Formats: sequence, structure tokens, C-alpha cells
Amino acid sequence: MSFELRDHTADVAVAAEGGTLGETFAAVADGLAAAICDEAPEGGDRYPVGVHGEGREALLLDYLDDLIYQGDIESVLPVGNEAEVFFRGEWILRGSFRGVPLSRVDVRELKAVTYSELSLDRTDDGFEAYVLFDV
Repeated sequence: MSFELRDHTADVAVAAEGGTLGETFAAVADGLAAAICDEAPEGGDRYPVGVHGEGREALLLDYLDDLIYQGDIESVLPVGNEAEVFFRGEWILRGSFRGVPLSRVDVRELKAVTYSELSLDRTDDGFEAYVLFDV
């Protein structure tokens, strides 16, 4: 499971990969945190996350939107993301993140997750994703 930040005009993109959909989603979420903050300290409580979606791509964006929302509400940076993705009549994600208090980190504003250039593809080794964030 890994991610890479990529510059994109006035935005930031995350390219991520993982052996499973859950690992790939968690890697994108870790990339989201890296786009917001250069380095997150250890510590912080674990927070649960659960999202439903009509499709895999919609689930990924809803998951990232939920992390941004929970981070704003709880005043934490969501790091150390873990996710499991499965299909039961609809796509479902269950997971958690470690919330580092925003008072302990220097953060950049991230406005939104976008559908622009979004990709989520199966590979020989699992899955890869590309997500663009509006900063």
C-alpha cells in the first residue's frame, strides 16, 4: 500500500495503490493527509468511519469527503487510515483513522475532493487510484 503526491496546476493529486480496495482507499486517505500537512506527529485517538456508495468511485469520494468532514468537526487530521471495502447490494466501507489534533500540526487548506480525472482500476497486483484535490 503506497501513495504519491503529484502537482497538478492549482490542485494536488494523489496516485495510490494497494493489494485490495480497502488498502487502496486507505492509501488515498493517507495521501489526503499528506496534502494537508507535511508531517503528522504520533498519537491521537482512533475514530471510526463508515460510508455507503452506489459505485466504487462514488464510495471513494464519499469516504474522502467524510474524512474531511470528520476532521473539520473533530478538529483533527485523519492519519493512519485503515479501510475495508465490500459489496452487499451496495458498496460499503468500514474503517478508522487516527486523529491528530490540529493544534499540534501546521495544515494547508483543502477545499474539496473532485471527480475530475478520478480513476480507480484493477491491476495485476490489486488496485490503483488517482484522485484530484482542490486546494
